[in-house]
Amino acid sequence: MELVLLRIIFLLCAGGVSWIINESLPPDPPLDPFVIMFGIIGTALTVILADIFVPQKRIDLISAIYFGVLIGVLLTGILWIAIAPSFSSSQLLGESVKLIIGMVLCYICVSVLVQTRDDFRFLIPYVEFVREVKGFKPLVLDTSVVIDGRIADLVNTGVFDNQLIMPRFALTELQAIADSSDKLRRVRGRRGLDILNRMRADANVDLMIFDRDLPEFAGQTVDLKLVLLAKHLEGKVVTGDYNLNKVARLHNVPVINLNEISNSLRPVYLPGEEFKVKIIKAGEGQDQGVGYLDDGTMVVVEGGRNRIGQDLPVQVTSTLQTNAGKMIFAKHDSHSR
Repeated sequence: MELVLLRIIFLLCAGGVSWIINESLPPDPPLDPFVIMFGIIGTALTVILADIFVPQKRIDLISAIYFGVLIGVLLTGILWIAIAPSFSSSQLLGESVKLIIGMVLCYICVSVLVQTRDDFRFLIPYVEFVREVKGFKPLVLDTSVVIDGRIADLVNTGVFDNQLIMPRFALTELQAIADSSDKLRRVRGRRGLDILNRMRADANVDLMIFDRDLPEFAGQTVDLKLVLLAKHLEGKVVTGDYNLNKVARLHNVPVINLNEISNSLRPVYLPGEEFKVKIIKAGEGQDQGVGYLDDGTMVVVEGGRNRIGQDLPVQVTSTLQTNAGKMIFAKHDSHSR
């Protein structure tokens, strides 16, 4: 509704401008007043139509163009103050040179800022305000964490309010996996693309595709590019890859490992606590049975080998933390009900 009102006011202003121009024309104007009026209103309608048919506007690109033109005009004014005395003899030549300098400087400034807008956007007060609302550090997503799919569910919980960065080179790797001749890899890649599209369609998720190639990326692997990008943006790497986790820590880049988050959220059982678990299969020990909790934690039960398929009350004897997760060792009291 606000945009409709704004466009109506804009058209009225265009009509007012055409009336003012027609009133200021001499008695015998070179152009018909109606031509001027329809020309200005037609220009206003063209601007409105362009605004309607380009609904998705990127604030970083618009800001880069705006600030590029502003800086170019300011530099032109400063430079002209220095060289204006050289053109005092010819006003026409001076104005022509000033226009050419302004045109060149505006182009250079806009070009530089558009090409570096992913860096510049963090310096603009508006975007800095958005960062304070969304979170302090951007989160750079690894391909594996997108394929995994847990990141989308985690973001939907509201735990992460940071901006999510998906690098173009990681997206290219994901597309290559989705086009793989191997059926399993192809399914995993397509699931990753579906997860990414789901997050992009969510208005509550601030997801940005990082398109730039930094100079330090030349000749580096995808994992190292992710680490260098996170370091460049002063952000964190989000991954489930054990090796990438180690590489990032070697470069002093903070890492959010989804596997570590998952392990930290699992319930803690102390020796002596009791619960029920369903025995799924026989264990390696002579009298051991193996069951699993709802979160996937393996439970090795002494005295459960002959109770496969049954829900047994067990008592925790000890726990073991491994790289793959936590294991619980328990015993079954045959007298328990």
